[in-house]
Amino acid sequence: MPGMASIADIAARLVESYEVEAPLTLTTGHDLPSPPDVALALTELRELLFPGLSGEPRARGAALRTQTEARLAQVRVRLVEQIFRGLHYRSRAPGGECVSCAQRAGEITDAFIDQLPSLRALLMTDVRAAQEGDPAATGLDEIIFSYPGVQAITVYRIANALLKLGAVITPRMMTEIAHSQTGIDIHPGAEIGEGFFIDHGTGVVIGETTVIGRGVRIYQGVTLGAMSLSASEVPSLKNKKRHPTIEDEVIIYANATILGGETVIGRGAVIGGNSWITQSVPARR
Repeated sequence: MPGMASIADIAARLVESYEVEAPLTLTTGHDLPSPPDVALALTELRELLFPGLSGEPRARGAALRTQTEARLAQVRVRLVEQIFRGLHYRSRAPGGECVSCAQRAGEITDAFIDQLPSLRALLMTDVRAAQEGDPAATGLDEIIFSYPGVQAITVYRIANALLKLGAVITPRMMTEIAHSQTGIDIHPGAEIGEGFFIDHGTGVVIGETTVIGRGVRIYQGVTLGAMSLSASEVPSLKNKKRHPTIEDEVIIYANATILGGETVIGRGAVIGGNSWITQSVPARR
């Protein structure tokens, strides 16, 4: 094409830009977690939490235990590698230091795997909440296999557990995979109580410092977000609560927007569709 610079010149300018943004440069030995491998780990974890979800034949009796042990060993290897990559890559940040990233990745993964039985019990409260809240549901199996809200919540709870244990980058990648598949965007840092039900789900956004109590139900298009910040405000608010608190047994109907770290929706309140809320709502008497 006339006027186009040579490939060599473009490559040289790109490499120069990599040096300018050194913390973002992918160099040998500091690889980011692999999106395909993170996605595979999620598939394996969802199969462990809900056997049969992948459609693969499920063993019975003693063979089921053997199969489960093999899957746990397989997902452990995959998770250790991806968590290690996140830790090792992030250690390259200014002032950062990676102190035995491989050992830490193993400790995080083992602690997480130890939580899988309790994580499954917690997820079953979400599945039962969907059954209780949706007259169209024909059974727990249908909810587990086909409800996008349950898929998004499952991935969120996996990512949230890993984030609390110290994993970096990988948890956010996990929830973004669920976001791309379901249209539901839940930050892994949010705190969500048991029995959480997202009906339909498309367009739901739940921000990082959101706190949600028990037995909460929300519908499509709901945003639990932060007020818009100027560039100068972002650093000072980075580790502060910016998103709302939703207390127990609240219902939030479609396309409602609730913003602000000091906004509290009281226990049992019902928020109508298309509402715009930036102030607290009292508990329902």
